[in-house]
Amino acid sequence: MDRRPLVVGNWKMHGSIASARALARAVASRGAAYPNIDIAICPPFLHLGVVAHELRSSRVELGAQTLSEFEHGAYTGEIAAAMLSDIGCHWVIVGHSERRALFGDSIFAVAAKSEAAVAAGLTPIICVGETLVERKNGTTNELLLEQLRPFTENGCVRLHKAVIAYEPVWAIGTGETASPNEAQEVHEFIRATIAKHNAPLADSIRLLYGGSVKPDNAAELFAMSDVDGGLIGGASLKAEDFMQICGAAS
Repeated sequence: MDRRPLVVGNWKMHGSIASARALARAVASRGAAYPNIDIAICPPFLHLGVVAHELRSSRVELGAQTLSEFEHGAYTGEIAAAMLSDIGCHWVIVGHSERRALFGDSIFAVAAKSEAAVAAGLTPIICVGETLVERKNGTTNELLLEQLRPFTENGCVRLHKAVIAYEPVWAIGTGETASPNEAQEVHEFIRATIAKHNAPLADSIRLLYGGSVKPDNAAELFAMSDVDGGLIGGASLKAEDFMQICGAAS
């Protein structure tokens, strides 16, 4: 099946209002050069407004880096899915490894956040991946099955409006990258796991690779048959690098 490539920039906790505006403007101005892929950027919460303004007439879409599983209420410091939709978001990252490791997002919380996103009309980008110890121990597939378990139940109903991003934790911000073949192997496993529960969905769902994707390795990674684009961290903070990666996906 022809799966439209998707490239998403995760800015994490970087930048100022001025730098966010400048970076968003640079990406927006060049997004039209890649009409055959989808492009999104996910700035910090406080920069969503200025970035939304810069993207308003472009084909680059807005995303957020996480959300609350709760619809509304007394949840100090949290951001509801409807609030993200209201400011112009189309996408939201769910279950990033940093959220799981540093802020305790459990597999069940990740599933609940994904459902909240879909209910508000957002597309969740569900992150899964293993640590270096887990890879060395040969438990990558076992861990992925556990992270995917809340989503593969009931015919994968929770995945019908989602994207999955495989991010080997050992390759995030370390300069290490899974080889194209290593990435393909895991993406193929994820797709096969989904196929056991819902074959048509397995063919159509987009799987992104996230783990130190750079302009010089993006083309090789994106050439793999089950890699449908990338979730880009550090390289998304430089417009030139990010757009070169978009070019590789295109």
